[in-house]
Amino acid sequence: MSSHVLILGGTAEARALAAALAARPGVRVTTSLAGRTATPGALDGDVRVGGFGGAGGLAEWLREQGVDALVDATHPFAESITANAARAAAETGVPAVVLRRPGWRPGPGDDWHPVPSLEGAADLLPRLGRRAFLTTGRLGLASFAHLTRLHFVVRSVDPPEPPMPPDTHVLLARGPFTVPGETALLREHRVDVLVTKDSGGAATAAKLTAARDLGLPVVVVRRPPLPDGVTAVPDVQGALDRLGLG
Repeated sequence: MSSHVLILGGTAEARALAAALAARPGVRVTTSLAGRTATPGALDGDVRVGGFGGAGGLAEWLREQGVDALVDATHPFAESITANAARAAAETGVPAVVLRRPGWRPGPGDDWHPVPSLEGAADLLPRLGRRAFLTTGRLGLASFAHLTRLHFVVRSVDPPEPPMPPDTHVLLARGPFTVPGETALLREHRVDVLVTKDSGGAATAAKLTAARDLGLPVVVVRRPPLPDGVTAVPDVQGALDRLGLG
């Protein structure tokens, strides 16, 4: 019997899951991308780009396309997408899995300052430094635009758009990154504080090691909670097991 799995993607885990599912006989896999990255990497299976129009539009798509299982493998901070996926799955009765890589945890020597939001990070930042390495994504820069006395080094895959802080140096790069490379970057730009979301994963974790080695404080934006009644699996194998394809 064939089955159709829809992956809400955009992460390395989504890409790995699509490859694993596409290799299984009788499984059709479709990965949906929000379209926020101009040049996404290659994906196995079918690909669609763009939103669904909220939970109702996603539910309609699930019915029309005969989807048998839904995997939310979006970024840990894609809060609205995760909420819409949970509602659409409940409305249609389509089994749903949330695939979330584990968050980062501080270790000995780390000087972490957890905050609940980007706005909380902006409020705290002037007390910790004057030259910030900002790695929270190009869409959240407006939260820092009022900090006119700080210098920002901003790294993103695609060029950011205003509003953003007036004193900003933009670096366009895609991970994974290395500890030596991140250490050299922090030193070159005389960074004295790092700001990051708790994205988890190894691709961008090197900056945390570099910051610890250099004795820099790190402002960490905590992840939003999952919707009520929703639990997550931490890896691709967990998703395959939950789908009965492990």
